[in-house]
Amino acid sequence: MRESLFASSGVRRAALALLLGASLGLGACASSGGDEEDYVEEPVDDLYNRAMDLMQQGDERAAARAFEEVERQHPYSEWATRAQLMAAYAFYEANNYDEAVAAARRFIDLHPGNKDVAYAYYLIGVSHYEQISDVGRDQKMTELALEAFDELIRRFPDSRYARDAEIKADLARDHLAGKEMEIGRYYLRRGEYVAAINRFNNVVDRYQTTTHVAEALHRLTEAYLALGVQQEARRTASVLGYNFPGSEWYQDSYALFAELPQ
Repeated sequence: MRESLFASSGVRRAALALLLGASLGLGACASSGGDEEDYVEEPVDDLYNRAMDLMQQGDERAAARAFEEVERQHPYSEWATRAQLMAAYAFYEANNYDEAVAAARRFIDLHPGNKDVAYAYYLIGVSHYEQISDVGRDQKMTELALEAFDELIRRFPDSRYARDAEIKADLARDHLAGKEMEIGRYYLRRGEYVAAINRFNNVVDRYQTTTHVAEALHRLTEAYLALGVQQEARRTASVLGYNFPGSEWYQDSYALFAELPQ
């Protein structure tokens, strides 16, 4: 789902610009040379600027390791704090999502009051979001993405990342609803009506703002009629007709009642 992120790349690029601008403001020393095989403690600005150079060259994996080296050699410096978040961003850009999430979570744990915590949550969210698979597969990544975006929205509703997080959270919910619908339809085809009803009710109760609610109400009507519970079927169809009067799903439900013996 990488293309979904780039649809709002202005948010991501704006965030990176802030990070880069603040980083470059800390110093502009040239990268130092030296033999990488022998450990020699280097000035913090040299280490940091080397990592920045690697980012700008497009070598994100090496940049991430270089940012980690800043913290390793100078753990209590201002540079180390920023390097932690930059390492998370570099891992993300390298599609190394597990390490991006781990680095971002570590930043949050160590610096809960830092002004960039909102961005750390955003990185966690998009790292999971870009691993979302189709509804036929496990949706753990969808759930983790939604959890991170919801936390960001709850804690930082006015941040520059909140709007994009809201959009992605809505898409994640729609994906989870789609998974419930797929399982519900499977049970319905097998004649396991109670199990199907439970799944469709999940969609109606938990994912009310998604695109799947109208179909879920129709499938509920279908399942109740199959069980012979006509009163519940009529109630559900009424809800469907009230909320989605012009939908094909309401028409299908209406047709089901027309087919009942008089």
